[in-house]
Amino acid sequence: MTVDVERLKERMVEFIHGLQDDICGALEQMDGKARFREDPWQRPGGGGGRSRVLEDGAVLEKGGVSTSVVFGELEEAFAKKLQGEGRTFWAGGISLVLHPRNPHAPTVHANYRFIHQGGKAWFGGGADLTPHYLYDEDAVHFHRVHKEACDRHDPAYYPRFKETCDKYFYLRHREESRGVGGIFFENLGGDLEREFALVRDAGRAFLPAYLPILERRKDLPFTEAQRFWQEVRRGRYVEFNLVWDRGTTFGLETKGRTESILMSLPPQVRWRYDHHPAPGSEEARLVEVLRNPRDWAGGR
Repeated sequence: MTVDVERLKERMVEFIHGLQDDICGALEQMDGKARFREDPWQRPGGGGGRSRVLEDGAVLEKGGVSTSVVFGELEEAFAKKLQGEGRTFWAGGISLVLHPRNPHAPTVHANYRFIHQGGKAWFGGGADLTPHYLYDEDAVHFHRVHKEACDRHDPAYYPRFKETCDKYFYLRHREESRGVGGIFFENLGGDLEREFALVRDAGRAFLPAYLPILERRKDLPFTEAQRFWQEVRRGRYVEFNLVWDRGTTFGLETKGRTESILMSLPPQVRWRYDHHPAPGSEEARLVEVLRNPRDWAGGR
């Protein structure tokens, strides 16, 4: 069966806009104080997006949930780095990063996209959790919800996507993972209708995967020392996004809106020279786990 790629683009745009509305509405209700500010933008080379940013909330110190639909021509050198053909491209997707105020509540990221370059089209994306303090039950819950979404399509997907996530969100210069992972995939090379169904289920899994965790952690008491550690770990997040993240590179290389591309960066961050957590501390336990990925969906 021949897939109507142009119609698939329209359906993807409808999906990401609806998902953006659902996620923003749920987060505003959870926060109870701040609201998302929508900032529509146009890309000179074709297309644009609608960025939504929430700042200084009761629960979320900063959150961004953005959609973009961009098209046009790529620079020759960058076009060759992608998986398609030629310079003509179209890309539509949703991307979000949430930085809670409480150090016990984890940062979270998700991104789902559809790209058409020349005669080739593919889906990609995923979601991952980045705690500052490790609660095993939170990591288990996040992974199991995403595993259930993947299992509805192919039981082989979750272990494959989990391994890809662990490998991708890795700070090579630190020899540690950015967080406790989740799922990540790019260009499965199969039927686009089946892959779109997977993307829809994975995208809709975000709220049930993350909101119960945020609800459990948002009101826990914390100390200034724990806030310090949160800001140190946020520094690692910045390092990954600016040094290794392909999404950041794609946005900048395609001349997207810089403010929207960099909305993922936390509001307050810290770098302390050669900082190491105290042996045996909760902070040290987190670092140890980040250097040795676990089978979270299996509960270990």
